[in-house]
Amino acid sequence: MARALAERRVVLSRWVANASYTKKWLVLGAVMGLIAGVGAVVFYTALQLATHFFLLTLGGYQPPTPVSEGALDGSANFVRPWAIPVVAAMGALLGALLVFGVAPDAEGHGTDAAIAAVHHNPRGIRLRTVFVKIVASALTIGSGGSGGREGPTGQISAGFGSWLARTLDLSPSDARIAVASGVGSGIGAIFGAPLAGSVLATEIMYRDDFEVEALLPSFIASAVAYTLWGAFEGYGPLFGYVGNYALRNPDQLGWFALLGVLAGLVGLLYASWFYRIADWFSASRIPRWLRPALGGAVVGLMGLVVPEVLSTGYGWIQRAFGPGLLTIPLWIVLALPLLRILATSLSIGSGGSGGIFGPGMVIGAFLGAATWRLIYPWHHAIGASPAPFVIVGMMACFGSISRAPLAVMLMVSEMTGSISLVVPAMVALGIATLIVRRRDATIYRSQLRSRSDSPAHQVLSGLPLLRTVRADEAASPPRCVVQLGEASSVVLARMDQVGVDAAPVVDDDGQYIGTIDRDRLLDVKDAPVDATVTDTSDSPVHSSRQLDVVLDTISASRHSWAVIIDDDRRVIGIVGVADLVRIYREALSTRLRATIPVSNVAGLAEVVIEPDSVLVGTTLDGGELPHGLLVVTIQRGGATIEPLGHTALDEGDQLTVLGGREAIERLRHVAAPAQH
Repeated sequence: MARALAERRVVLSRWVANASYTKKWLVLGAVMGLIAGVGAVVFYTALQLATHFFLLTLGGYQPPTPVSEGALDGSANFVRPWAIPVVAAMGALLGALLVFGVAPDAEGHGTDAAIAAVHHNPRGIRLRTVFVKIVASALTIGSGGSGGREGPTGQISAGFGSWLARTLDLSPSDARIAVASGVGSGIGAIFGAPLAGSVLATEIMYRDDFEVEALLPSFIASAVAYTLWGAFEGYGPLFGYVGNYALRNPDQLGWFALLGVLAGLVGLLYASWFYRIADWFSASRIPRWLRPALGGAVVGLMGLVVPEVLSTGYGWIQRAFGPGLLTIPLWIVLALPLLRILATSLSIGSGGSGGIFGPGMVIGAFLGAATWRLIYPWHHAIGASPAPFVIVGMMACFGSISRAPLAVMLMVSEMTGSISLVVPAMVALGIATLIVRRRDATIYRSQLRSRSDSPAHQVLSGLPLLRTVRADEAASPPRCVVQLGEASSVVLARMDQVGVDAAPVVDDDGQYIGTIDRDRLLDVKDAPVDATVTDTSDSPVHSSRQLDVVLDTISASRHSWAVIIDDDRRVIGIVGVADLVRIYREALSTRLRATIPVSNVAGLAEVVIEPDSVLVGTTLDGGELPHGLLVVTIQRGGATIEPLGHTALDEGDQLTVLGGREAIERLRHVAAPAQH
């Protein structure tokens, strides 16, 4: 059975490596969508069960729900008030024990971890983290913790995308797209907003840029994920079709501009309070597993006074759209944005598992509701319904602080079934984003500023010639290959003998499994090498791929080399950083030679240092070379060496130089044997 699975894996990875872009992403996008849709349904079901058990059965409290969940009004009061803080602390404690005992990387709000994985290690999210995240987040939010369901869903889908990248040996660039599309399609599915989810996959990775390569795969993944989600949970908007509101008076834009200013300031406050409280918990001496329970207990106590801070809060947004808003005391409407920030910071910032996207929606919704409640008695021109202000508040508050304004605007439009508020939303969201951008703030610390700051894009954009050389042309035989089942002590001895700190691991059929480090071998001592001590997150590179893929792979790895495999996943060689430098210089030299002459007065030439030349033994910065020359490469004994200032010249060296005609002729003269 295991052998058959391994053979299928080889066939699939070979197909992916050779497939065209269209075929590859039609298939991978659909697979990612299926995984994201299933993940969203499973997590939503787990959350519903946890909420029913903790809040309803144990706590005797039913929170209100949005239209897509039955539009329940919720409990008018608490049957067992003493049970709410106990239940909230219990759920958070159980989730924390699971996280810190099994998968500590499942801590927190999830989306940040997924963004970091896209940028730095798209193959590194463990499946264990996915399953722990499902249960821990359901326990935390279902027991009353202030959190959203999008963060866990995004990390769950990203984790499966990471597993897919490992299983199919996706290149680092393809792995990043798979993880990014997993994040977007998972969030889009559970919010019933597939278009916004696909845009979110490209926008949320950066503060001021887009991951454009992920857009088309995300379209496919989001459509499939939403289709699967709707088959189980229905296809209607989360909050139903709230209303077809239109801009009828240009004076209204002034009030939406005011809402934009408030949304930007509250967004800054959200990020500031959240991370200050999170940092306080991190620096405290309270045991890590106990911190979420403490935060949950405090949120439970807050919920006795203001039940709007408990759980996801989406049902309270539903009530804010219509007359139900007037039944909520004014002081609660005014205070709720701040109280929800505090509750989310305590629930998730303490180490609990849940999202911060959903609470951001609640904060923005009640900021808009509070604005309407204060203005309407004196300015009836803003309209008799608070819904436009609630909707725009949701867009402006979290769209600005998440640095994903377009995606959030689309998402709220899909969640409310209305796109008629685009113009007021553009005004409010634009102003809020300018305020947040001025302070260079974001709720997601793992976001990079732009693609130029991404390690992968940064490296590859500066070395375009690597795309002209295949991996097998640069590969050299590995000095050490480890077989599964070998004794660790034997492997350590062989590593010491050949002078390496890590090596590729193969199975009994010679197929690549992963890598093993010297430190890991020391930890297991004399135990045999098996899959549990092998790092499977290091991606191999197929022999037919170009060296830009190799460099991308190395940049995402802990090692300075990448493993090259053939069609059967057998290791055929290693390509290290030194090999890339050598090959790149050779390719650059070839490309430059093709440009001769550069002009009538300048050009490229190859000059050989003859025996007895005055240049033998001199250095490049010693002053003996004619002025006005640039030494591009030095060929010595069949190898390319780097022309540094302290590089000493030797007889037989072949210099490729760029410079003026006269300078080149002077170099030829001094490179010739000295006249005696």
